[in-house]
Amino acid sequence: MTRPNLPTLHRQLTGFLLHTCPVLILAVMCTNGISSSFAQAMARQNTPSAVPKVRSADVESVDAIIKALYDVISGPAGQTRDWDRFRSLLHPSARLIPTNPTPTGGSEAHTYDGEGYIQRASAYFEKSGFYEREIARKSEQFGNIVHVLSTYESLHSPQDAKPFARGINSIQLLKDGNRWWVMTVFWDTERPDNPIPKAYLLKSKPRNTK
Repeated sequence: MTRPNLPTLHRQLTGFLLHTCPVLILAVMCTNGISSSFAQAMARQNTPSAVPKVRSADVESVDAIIKALYDVISGPAGQTRDWDRFRSLLHPSARLIPTNPTPTGGSEAHTYDGEGYIQRASAYFEKSGFYEREIARKSEQFGNIVHVLSTYESLHSPQDAKPFARGINSIQLLKDGNRWWVMTVFWDTERPDNPIPKAYLLKSKPRNTK
């Protein structure tokens, strides 16, 4: 058996802890009086301080942040999106999760953080026009958390007569006392064997949830 490489093991353990239980580990460190660069890095990673400056109008209500989310990813082919605006909508721990059907009849999920989504989407936006807009919505709220089922349609141009895709975004939002944050966007697309139910195509009056 080869001797373990301790620095490598430390880096691997650090990455695992940061990914799985950063708040708990940081609390243990503080309780034991450990003030290291590691603890400070964990604190920075899990606070909103690193988020780009936000447009206050984008995050003042549920309606506003959802509108901003659709608006910021839409544009003609080759136009670089305002990714700092996109980042400013996302909580530092936010996840974006597209799904794809599998041959067995189920679905598989692919999870991205904000930067992962930007890398994934930028290549497509470079070649293709992409406009996404909300066509219906159902939402539920408890305290400072909101779950929105936002039915969308995707077009290559705002002038297109028909969308090339439709689906539903399951969006989870959090209000921290000052603003709204996107925590999760989890979505599936409409297909012949997965039509959007009529209940999710009924237009409802947007709620101006503060």
